Amino acid sequence: MGSGNVMGGAREARTGGTQHGSTPNRPTPNGPARLATALGIAGLIPFAAGAALALLTDDAAAARAALLAYGAVILSFLGAVHWGLALASGPTDTRRAMRRFAISVLPSLLGWAALLMPQASGFALATAAFALLLAAETLGPLRAGLPGWYLRLRIGLTLGALVALAIGAPIGGGGPA
Repeated sequence: MGSGNVMGGAREARTGGTQHGSTPNRPTPNGPARLATALGIAGLIPFAAGAALALLTDDAAAARAALLAYGAVILSFLGAVHWGLALASGPTDTRRAMRRFAISVLPSLLGWAALLMPQASGFALATAAFALLLAAETLGPLRAGLPGWYLRLRIGLTLGALVALAIGAPIGGGGPA
């Protein structure tokens, strides 16, 4: 490990920091980070498929409904990350834990609301929810406690989701979800 001491080595293992053979500017991801990256990339497949089907199928409304539903599911998943971090907070960090608990349910609620709206409005809400959560994680109060590799992964995955939602979104009113 890069630091030469036990405490620094443990920190690097947790955060995906430098290891033997890597450079300080380009850390070698640890096993969980590599697995999360692979699973996250695989999680883009339904986004890409939904967007493609919305463009290419005769039943675009059904493809859009499936794409929006998957987006709502993923929003719930992203909120659960912060629920888990709140659960893992120590007893001295109750204010941050309470904020994370409160914020963690918002993505699920926004995803659910997006499903109840006409498709064009639902896509707009889901898109805004993805963008706002990413901003809160990378620039705002939710950044604390998130490893750098997770934030880099979230940026790429969120951009992929946003592109798919933009491609699959109905133009105009878009009928009910």
